[in-house]
Amino acid sequence: MEQKFRIGDSKVLESRETVDGKMIRRRRESPDGHRFTTYERIEMPPLTVLKRSGNKEIFDRDKLHMAVKRSVGKFFNSEIEIENVINKVVDALYGLGKDEVYSTQIGEAVLDVLAEINEVAYVRFASVFQEFKTLDDFEEILRKQKEKRGK
Repeated sequence: MEQKFRIGDSKVLESRETVDGKMIRRRRESPDGHRFTTYERIEMPPLTVLKRSGNKEIFDRDKLHMAVKRSVGKFFNSEIEIENVINKVVDALYGLGKDEVYSTQIGEAVLDVLAEINEVAYVRFASVFQEFKTLDDFEEILRKQKEKRGK
């Protein structure tokens, strides 16, 4: 659908802060009666990702979202739950206080968040991120997760 108006021409019907307080969701209506939703998020300074190959690229939140959704999205009930995972990962990355992060740090941050939220998604993501080759790899990650849970 082609947008024939500016967002500024629409009227806000409802505004809500997301559960984690990181975004504002606004329900809007265009002059011709179409309803749509916009999200406002605080823009952070860019992070540079240092890839395993040695290349550098600007951190792309949407790329992270798609990777998490593709690998473990079926373990969550809604897009909002996935977005909450991404928010926690991004907070952890910015919490490092650096303007460059290794791609492995991103993967570890995802694992840390998933370990707290959904153990099956954690194991699934770990199998992809750590490139499991054998059943022993699965057994090892399961053993470590059970030890963490026991503490």
